[in-house]
Amino acid sequence: MVTTAPTPSTRPRPALQWRVVDIVVASVLGVAGGLVMTLWNLVYSPVTAPLEVALPGLQALMYAVWLFPAVLVGLVVRKPGAALYGELVAASVSALLGGMWGWTAIAWGLVQGLGAEIVFAILLYRAWGLLPAILAGMGAGVGMSIMDLTFYYAGARPEFMVVYAASAIVSGAVIAGLGSWLLVRGLARTGALARFAAGRELAARSTASEPVAAASAAASASAEDARSGS
Repeated sequence: MVTTAPTPSTRPRPALQWRVVDIVVASVLGVAGGLVMTLWNLVYSPVTAPLEVALPGLQALMYAVWLFPAVLVGLVVRKPGAALYGELVAASVSALLGGMWGWTAIAWGLVQGLGAEIVFAILLYRAWGLLPAILAGMGAGVGMSIMDLTFYYAGARPEFMVVYAASAIVSGAVIAGLGSWLLVRGLARTGALARFAAGRELAARSTASEPVAAASAAASASAEDARSGS
């Protein structure tokens, strides 16, 4: 029997409907992201100050700590709206806990989450590897730079805006994109994502002895997820 690895055209259609477990896990991850945001609010200024001194605008290289919930929830849940939902929940928690930006944080969460969500939508919610994660992080970084440069630095010099926007996008790629991808793999190894395709695919790859068998197992996991979500 010849087993053929799935191609993009033969992959099962992604499940679009949210399950209860999707909502629960996305909410938990979003709340956790909001707690991280709250802690980051307290320390980001002294941490990023040396970068700002070295080159104004470079401080945004560390700002993607505010972006990772969008990419993380998107990679785990793999449903339309997941990235936006994760970032909005995180921003709401940050605001509820008395973040220095108050309820305006939700507006930032909306735009930043949309930045990641648009990337996943362009990829038709079918690509969840490292490159899509990095691109989604960059999308969130674009959203953050648009909001910050519009409302905080509207009168800044063009060279500052260029450095700031580039730094925000790089930060989104590395911290939110790569960081979330690694975090998903870490969570999958603990078994916490057994109800999600992200967890089952990694488990299949680690147990399969041949590349083709691994691809077949991953396709079976995706098909099971699609059936359970339909």
